[in-house]
Amino acid sequence: MRLLTVIGGVALALFGCAGVCMPAAAADSPQRIASFNVCADQLAVALADPGQIVGLSPYASNRTLSVVADQARGFPRLALQAEAMVPLAPDLVLVGSWDRPLTQRMLRALGFRVVGVDVVSDLAAAITQIRTIANLFGQPARGEALIAEIAAARQRLAAAPRPKASSALLVGNAGYTVGPDSLAGALLREAGLAPPIGAPAGYGGYVPLEKLIVLRPDFLVLASMIETPDGQGALYLTHPALRALYPPEKRIVLPSRFTLCAGPSLIAAFDYLADVVTRLAAWE
Repeated sequence: MRLLTVIGGVALALFGCAGVCMPAAAADSPQRIASFNVCADQLAVALADPGQIVGLSPYASNRTLSVVADQARGFPRLALQAEAMVPLAPDLVLVGSWDRPLTQRMLRALGFRVVGVDVVSDLAAAITQIRTIANLFGQPARGEALIAEIAAARQRLAAAPRPKASSALLVGNAGYTVGPDSLAGALLREAGLAPPIGAPAGYGGYVPLEKLIVLRPDFLVLASMIETPDGQGALYLTHPALRALYPPEKRIVLPSRFTLCAGPSLIAAFDYLADVVTRLAAWE
């Protein structure tokens, strides 16, 4: 009799689970996600259910910074003060690892679960980050689908025609150059473009105009096409010597929305660069 009672209890537990039990990962998945960071915004839009998101950062719908700006417009914008979280009652708050340390401390002091989204500087770290965040959201299948889309875009770039010239330097206002140990550097490598010998290593550094002329990369890479010397930094990029060496055909525009964050931006970046190298090959 006792054995029958035990068996009956186990059967009852199993039948009960058939209706209400969930795997631990799914049961613990956040249902009210808030994001304070533009890179976290993009991961949330790409990987979470819309119903899981209670708010995104003020920059989420900025097309200069985000490749999912249009989709992000459907979600509330958050103020960047920790107190703004209280009425939303999120069960997960995403922040940039280096964003507003005081706000992060206040969020934790208020009892919110806070997770940092690191800056990514290479493709392997990008894939790891996507899997981590997708699992955090309880959406591992969406993470794998996004990774597959990125791989397909990467293959499209690899198959694109390449120009014979292959050195390029990403230069910003006043001559700051982004180095190879950055996401922008990783993207350029995927396009078959590398810094010239003697360019700053690591994350980059400032290059005087005279040195840039000596380095003479085949192409200049800019976040936007700067034509007017309307600021001290722009004077560098509009100098007559650079204009002579680098007409528009030898200047590559690589918008910031492709180089700030990993995640869905990688798909857009790879397809954009495939068009760029195809154009450069045809121009040669």
